[in-house]
Amino acid sequence: MAALPDWRVSRWLNCDTPLTLGMLRGRVVLVHVFQMLCPGCVLHGLPQTQRIARRLVDVPLSVVGLHSVFEHHDVMTPHALAVFLAENRYAFPVGVDTASRDDDPRPYTMRAWALEGTPTTLLIDIRGRLRYRHFGIEEDLTLGVHLGQLLQEAERLGASGPQGTADDARR
Repeated sequence: MAALPDWRVSRWLNCDTPLTLGMLRGRVVLVHVFQMLCPGCVLHGLPQTQRIARRLVDVPLSVVGLHSVFEHHDVMTPHALAVFLAENRYAFPVGVDTASRDDDPRPYTMRAWALEGTPTTLLIDIRGRLRYRHFGIEEDLTLGVHLGQLLQEAERLGASGPQGTADDARR
């Protein structure tokens, strides 16, 4: 249950203020790591993440997307991502993972967090510790159980409510 190093994001979409994991402390954080051309992300992960963001607005939860492109770099640009998010009405904040500066196709955060690929779902507790990690398509019920446990724990520990520390990261 170690704390993750902060993400390194080159651009934020759907939020006015760049987010850090530190500013989300005191809230449970769901991070959905995706690529917009990943079938598992498009067909399951992103819709699941949007449902969570829309339904759990009165709890200390921040939902954040991280677009980590490790293939097809020339077509998955931030501009294309912005259009994709708007057309699909994804309203939660999405960070664009910073590209590597060496020959490794994996972006910075994907490497720093030792992620296997996309889709990946991460749950971070109110203290900033990684508590759950799943690579691949996750069943709604399974994710709901893990998320519910962290939200109950947050309630017991007095987590910050829906207003949180970053208004744009509420959903």
